[in-house]
This record gives sequence, structure tokens and C-alpha cells, in this order.
Amino acid sequence: MSRHFLDLVDAGGDGIAAMLADALDRKQARAGWPKGRPDADAPLAGHTLAMIFEKNSTRTRVSFDMAMRQLGGTTIVMDAGSMQLGRGESVADTARVLSRYVDAIMIRTDDHAKVEEMARHATVPVINGLTDHSHPCQIMADMLTVLDRKAKLAGTTWAWLGDGNNVLHSIIEAGSLLHFDVRIACPEGYEPDPALLAAAHDRLGDSAARIAITRDPLAAVAGADVVVTDTWISMGQDHAEAKLAAMMPFQVTPAVMAAAAPDATFLHCLPAHRGEEVTDAVIDGAQSAIWDEAENRLHAQKAVLLWCFGLVG
Repeated sequence: MSRHFLDLVDAGGDGIAAMLADALDRKQARAGWPKGRPDADAPLAGHTLAMIFEKNSTRTRVSFDMAMRQLGGTTIVMDAGSMQLGRGESVADTARVLSRYVDAIMIRTDDHAKVEEMARHATVPVINGLTDHSHPCQIMADMLTVLDRKAKLAGTTWAWLGDGNNVLHSIIEAGSLLHFDVRIACPEGYEPDPALLAAAHDRLGDSAARIAITRDPLAAVAGADVVVTDTWISMGQDHAEAKLAAMMPFQVTPAVMAAAAPDATFLHCLPAHRGEEVTDAVIDGAQSAIWDEAENRLHAQKAVLLWCFGLVG
């Protein structure tokens, strides 16, 4: 059995919970091991993952490569510029061809429609490594980090400060599926996708108020268990001065963190623009979990791969 992982809703709450439990178990079982040593069961021995990058990558590239190695498999890394995809071959034809060579495909790209088209035409699992619409693999790692720190997700409160971007979209989906509150502080004109927000509210029904937007960053973080932000200027965007000016009141500072719960955890998917969306004092401070979060990309990616092959959940 194989499944696509384009967004968190593809797995649903039960699937996500199963993946997170598997990720925790495998992470703990590897304590003290060399990073290149395969897991004891090597469940993906003989399997190959093709990774397509149309956007630059550090964490996604390395974490998926190491995830396959630890699961016993191998990878092929391709940059779009060196593929026929970069010279006009269709996404559909690329999907059909790669399906004859490899066991799964991960693609990191700009347009979410490309990932959806890849999934429609591939006969192997397709994984969204990032699009302009969502970043589900990152939020799997974020949830794993919160579980590591707080031992629960349901009932926690996450505060997001800044742009209504792809990372926030996946947090909204996660909150509606795993039953944690999401308070979004963003300037007018930079809200998350209204259709995605409406879908999350529909899933929550009478509890729709658990995902809410405010213009007041201190109101969003008041008593929050998790404070999250991301770069205001995404890859490929101009360094727009008007956007930076609108975002500055939503910078995560020590004063903002002081309004959150005393044991609040700060998350950032990286890379960070220090001095813009977050200050050095926060990102390097005691409440920051960014390095654990980055490591957890590896453990979460392994669980996603196993879910796609029907070996988890």
C-alpha cells in the first residue's frame, strides 16, 4: 500500500498521531548510535527515494537523505535545472518516468499545483517537501519537538507571529486535526489563505474559535505554550521594505516571550533573518528549541516515509 503526503489532511489526525509515536520510538531507539547506522529493522531496505529540488534546501535535503539511509534505503538527488523538467518536460511525464525507476518521490518546489500533478500521475508515493502553499514535513517536526518538550499536543496553545505563509497553513491544519489552539497575530493584508482557514474551522465545528486571528501580538502570545515565527521574505521574493515595515510590530522579542507561558517553547523552521522576525536574544535563548526542531526533521521524515509505504498508521 502506498499513500501521498501532500498536506497533513492526507494523513488525518490518527495518521499523524501514529507517525509521531513511531518517530519518538525510533529516535529513542537510536540514542548514542552513529548517524549513518541503519535502524535495527531497516524497514525500507531495497527502496529508493527520488528527491527533486526546485528550491534551495539544507534541512529538507539532508534530513530526507539521512532518513532513507537510517531506514535502510537509498536516495537520488536531482536539481530541476539539471533535469529535463527544467527544460520543459511536463510534471506528468516526469512523474510517469520516475515511477518506473524509484519507489517514492519527494519534491520541493514553488507551485503547489506541481506537487498535486505529480501525485496524480505517479504510481509511487509523492511527498511535499515544501510548496508556496504548505510545509507539512516541517510541522511534523515541530509537533515532534513539542511532544519531546511537553509530552502532549492536545490542549496546548500555539501563537504565530508574522506572515500568513505556507508554514502557518500547515500549523492551522495541524491544530484542527490534533486539537491544539492556534492564535495568529499578523498585519492586515498578510492573513493566511481564507479557504484553508475556513476548512480548518469546518473541521473544528463548534470549536472553530480555537483558531483565531488578531492584530495584537501580545494578545496572541498571552499564556501560550509555543511561540512560532518564520522569515517575512520567502525564497524568491524581493526584500520588500513595505512588508518589512508592516511586520516589525510582530517581531518576537524577549518582551513578547515574557507574555507567553513561563515554560513556553520558541520555534523557527530556519533559516532565520536575525533582527527581523526574531531577535538574537530569543533565538539563542533558553526557551528556543530550534536545534532540536531541526534535528527532528530527520525523525519526522522517517515516519512520513513509513506512512507513505503503509508501514505506519
